[in-house]
Amino acid sequence: MRWIQLLIFGALGSFILAAQDCKNKDTCSSCIQTPNCMWCGTPGNITDGDKELDRCVKRQDAFQWREICGAENIYEPENYFEMLVNNELTKAGVLAGSAAAGGAASGSASSSEETIVQLKPQRVAMKLRVQEAYSMQVNYHQAMDYPVDLYYLMDLSKSMEDDKESLSQLGNFLAEEMQKLTQNFRLGFGSFVDKVVMPYVSTVPSKLMGFFNTSLNCIHPCGVRCNMQLPQGATTPFATEVDAAPVSGNLDAPEGGFDAIMQAIVCQRDIQWRDEARRLLVFSTDAGFHYAGDGKLGGIVKPNDGECHMDGNGEYYTHSKLQDYPSVSQINHVAKSHQINIIFAVTQEQTAVYSRLAQMIEGSSFGELTANSSNVVELVKEEYQKITSKVELKDNATKPISIRYFSKCKGLVEKETSECKGLRVGDTVDFRLEVTVGKCPANPSEWNQIIGIYPVGLRESLIIDLEMLCDCKCEREGDPGYVAGADECNGQGTFMCGVCSCDEGFFGRNCECGSNTPWGTAGVFNTSSCRAPGAQATCSGRGTCSCGECKCEERPNPDEEIEGKFCQCTNFLCDRHNGLLCAGPDHGKCVCNECECEPGWTGPACNCEDSQENCINPDNGDECSGQGKCECNKCKCFETVEGRYSGKWCEDCPTCKGKCVAYKACVQCQIFETGELTQEECWTNCTLFNATAVPVAEVEEEGERLCTFFDENDCRFTFVYGYDVNKEPVVRVQQTLECPPKLDILGIVLGVIGAIVAVGLALLLMWKVLTTIHDRREFARFEKERMMARWDTGENPIYKQATSTFKNPTYGGK
Repeated sequence: MRWIQLLIFGALGSFILAAQDCKNKDTCSSCIQTPNCMWCGTPGNITDGDKELDRCVKRQDAFQWREICGAENIYEPENYFEMLVNNELTKAGVLAGSAAAGGAASGSASSSEETIVQLKPQRVAMKLRVQEAYSMQVNYHQAMDYPVDLYYLMDLSKSMEDDKESLSQLGNFLAEEMQKLTQNFRLGFGSFVDKVVMPYVSTVPSKLMGFFNTSLNCIHPCGVRCNMQLPQGATTPFATEVDAAPVSGNLDAPEGGFDAIMQAIVCQRDIQWRDEARRLLVFSTDAGFHYAGDGKLGGIVKPNDGECHMDGNGEYYTHSKLQDYPSVSQINHVAKSHQINIIFAVTQEQTAVYSRLAQMIEGSSFGELTANSSNVVELVKEEYQKITSKVELKDNATKPISIRYFSKCKGLVEKETSECKGLRVGDTVDFRLEVTVGKCPANPSEWNQIIGIYPVGLRESLIIDLEMLCDCKCEREGDPGYVAGADECNGQGTFMCGVCSCDEGFFGRNCECGSNTPWGTAGVFNTSSCRAPGAQATCSGRGTCSCGECKCEERPNPDEEIEGKFCQCTNFLCDRHNGLLCAGPDHGKCVCNECECEPGWTGPACNCEDSQENCINPDNGDECSGQGKCECNKCKCFETVEGRYSGKWCEDCPTCKGKCVAYKACVQCQIFETGELTQEECWTNCTLFNATAVPVAEVEEEGERLCTFFDENDCRFTFVYGYDVNKEPVVRVQQTLECPPKLDILGIVLGVIGAIVAVGLALLLMWKVLTTIHDRREFARFEKERMMARWDTGENPIYKQATSTFKNPTYGGK
């Protein structure tokens, strides 16, 4: 739901902003430059009773305004469209004279050749207002046998010798295949190598004059040569010219192909391109290309001028050594302006380079040749079919004009596109164009423009004569609504379209304010009379000071008003409650920045009920239990040394018991049938409330209190008490008692005895294990000592003899 609210608020904001667009426009031109606005040029004020109306308003808001202003004084220019040239589409092309039989070459179509129309209409006139789009229909029909001029431009360096031989053999076949696509077909041939300067070509005289002729069967190299113009009629000479064209040689890998492309495109008369024909330029090479800047290596620094420089016979390029190679942008520019479709027919190792180049040149494509160009016919035919199977509309419109294209192409659903593919000869495609003027240029000379819309690769175009509706005729000198030095402007301005345009140094609705008025001296205007006493801001920051008086600004929302001598009062700057001004229209309204509350409501934002009913404690009838004060029909509790009072009526405090003790006995007897009261006493004494059993007793509303007690069985019971709308007590009791578990004495005694026996047995077992381990260790030690004894097993170790022997130390043995 959050995003839906944002969407609604955004749409509402956009609507309010759009409604404000027409307001505060002080001239007719600024008014009509705003979408959907119109201007009233009636002299004097426009009033409806006591209310002054705006001169610039929205069309949909102007029903009463139109009657007051008068139809003759309303300036409401509408978009205008006029069809100037709208020739019907040609269903089939017409052959030029004896196109099949042959004839003399001609630079343009024969006078007997009818004009072929594939784009309709051809010229229109428009007058458009700012940001008000105008839609128009454009039809394209691909005519049958539409004229085609194909100029084959070939690299004749030594590495292309086998390609030349293939092309000469396939020349007639190429012409035959193309004539199957269109009978109105012409074919020409040109060649190139490179600039005859170092380091591109060796300039050693022996190389130029002898080596090329003898060793390599080559001729003197040249930059660009037109071997055969586009003939009108027979195509048989093409194969002969290709076969007769000798190859040449150069030193570096790149070739001078850009020079050749430039001359083949711009030399319209020498090549004999027809005005009404699809122009194909097939560029065949097995090498890269030099481009702008490479000429510096040969000492050529003059940039390419993009002009035709063929010799008097229209055969050789004369400025090869005088100016640099063209740039990619120059090639794109001339190809686009002359509507040339370039087909780059290159070998496999060059496809990566020329595929990117084709993307940079409008209307161009590329195909891959075999090593000896044996597939050239299939390649040209395939690329031609790609070109003719689609149509793409482009234009030369610049800001602030924008054109959007829509079409169904061959489908059923219209989409925004300027290109349709998959077409066949005879198909018709309908485009819808939306032309929009974004804004009026500052320079009035740019208010009239001529825009061309053309299919890529064709000479046809739709011309739009566009006039931007940026001013009113009553703002032009000479119109009856234009009066210079008018009395309505006190002679200090020009009266036009019903308002004054003041001269420099004067201002005001009638140019009545200026340096010679009490409100200004020496060009400095005094605004002290527009400031409230003690205020710093002029007109409270909500208006402008005009001749000593405040003119309050208008708000985007028409329901919001600014009033007062100093624009100090508003009906929208009051306190709000829950986002509503003065808590909503049912509670109060905003008058001069303060809320005036309706009866029954009070407070700064009229959000408080004018009553103290909700502040009376039903137990004692005291307001806020004497422990607080009633504000906005709610108790605001005091804070004491013992703590802060709380509760709906400030009846609770840290040491207060409330009604818990009083309700305890009745809760026990009503719900649990226990306690100090018998059933008869319960029916007699507990009539103040009827307790209700609930799964869990919790505080749910402000003013309720939670009570907890233990009964005679040491079971805990919990209940909550509060008050209903009639201030009658309501008691909710947790239906389950929380009792401590009962002790099993016999189990405890048996458990203790069992534990003592188990501990004794465990100790005996531990003693037995330890003594066994000790005995085994002692026996092992005894066995070890016995095994280590070294006495004779035949002698008793404890036996002693009966006699003793002593030796006399002085006896010498004599």
